Amino acid sequence: MKKISVIIPMFNEQEVVDECYKRLNSILKSLEEYDYEMVIINDGSKDNTYNMISKIAQVDKKVKVLSFSRNFGHQAAVTAGLKYSTGDAVLIIDADLQDPPELIPDMLKLWEQGYDVIYGKRKSRAGESPFKLFTAKMFYKTLNSLSNVEIPKDTGDFRLVDKKVVDVINELPEHNKFLRGLFSWVGYKQTPFEYERKRRFAGKTKYPLRKMLKLAGDGIISFSNKPLKLVGCLGLFSIVISMVLLVYALISYFCNLNDLSSGWTSLMIGITFFAGVQLFSLWIMSEYIGRIYDEVKQRPQFIIDKKINIE
Repeated sequence: MKKISVIIPMFNEQEVVDECYKRLNSILKSLEEYDYEMVIINDGSKDNTYNMISKIAQVDKKVKVLSFSRNFGHQAAVTAGLKYSTGDAVLIIDADLQDPPELIPDMLKLWEQGYDVIYGKRKSRAGESPFKLFTAKMFYKTLNSLSNVEIPKDTGDFRLVDKKVVDVINELPEHNKFLRGLFSWVGYKQTPFEYERKRRFAGKTKYPLRKMLKLAGDGIISFSNKPLKLVGCLGLFSIVISMVLLVYALISYFCNLNDLSSGWTSLMIGITFFAGVQLFSLWIMSEYIGRIYDEVKQRPQFIIDKKINIE
């Protein structure tokens, strides 16, 4: 009998824990031809999330719990779930129920047809602001223009993945993982699964603008070195501008077109412009150097404090 692992990262999700378990358990039990397990990762929650999922796990041995020592982030939580899952196929789903668990049987049918990665593609996104929809669209457009690997638009981490793909992802040692990009990078036979994304069942989003920007940065830096090439282009552009200004200054001096000693405004504009170019270039390089620094330290991506139903 084939086994399905369902990975559910949770961070301060006490409002949705019971409903999430109820709906997932109902769907998974109805799949009589499959065995299953739920791997719930408590990502350093400060509310009652851990107590609630630990009580569920004490009653239902098919529920496995990993509890982090602190909040390490959504991507680290999913990474831990991939590492500890034992199924022939692994489903990644958020606890907020925006990605309906009722879609699992249809995704399994595609898996049985031979697809190794079935990624959820949103036809619509209920309950999300125009600002978030716009920024998401621009992010994928920017990422695909910079990256050598095409990452499907309107996708998240909601997907069903074959075990052989999970094994490859688990072998990748890098930190600051951008998993939806890595799943595209490894290849294999992939297909989209279109669906209507629902509103959050309860609670508030755990992905504020700050975390969204970090995720976007991880995605761009992990899959493109074009920003580094941009630094060179800015340098050439600055040289061209400086040469134009030099020619203009010489012509002005010899032709007595104006008094250069009175050009305080133009001087300050030039200094500010070139200082901005330099600082922007340093920022881009520091992002890449920071990623190298993280890799060199070789610190674990997460620390597990407690385990339930996991040998």
